[in-house]
Amino acid sequence: MDRDLKDRTKKFALEIIKLVSELPKSTVGFELGKQLIRSGTSLGANYRASQRGRSRAEFISKLSVVQEEADETVFWLELISESNLLFEDRIKSALKEANELTAIFTTMLINSKKNSG
Repeated sequence: MDRDLKDRTKKFALEIIKLVSELPKSTVGFELGKQLIRSGTSLGANYRASQRGRSRAEFISKLSVVQEEADETVFWLELISESNLLFEDRIKSALKEANELTAIFTTMLINSKKNSG
């Protein structure tokens, strides 16, 4: 699963980069894009860091960052969609993937906390 999630989060980051490049060149487009690119691309980097955790506590801490960033990415995608900065069809697959990744990392975090006690 580790390799699959590394690949999946990297592919997701690349999709976020493409999506952000399509945002309008306006103050709102720039600011929302900046937030989205930060949260959407940090998933993969932070997931990789979690895999190198030196302790169970460090793994859980880093994984909680991944889960928070995934959920934040959902928020930014929803804002972009609901403010009509991009067509809903353009955002749909990224939003679906962000929700799925949030669910995966939330489940991993819950299970890791249960198993650390």
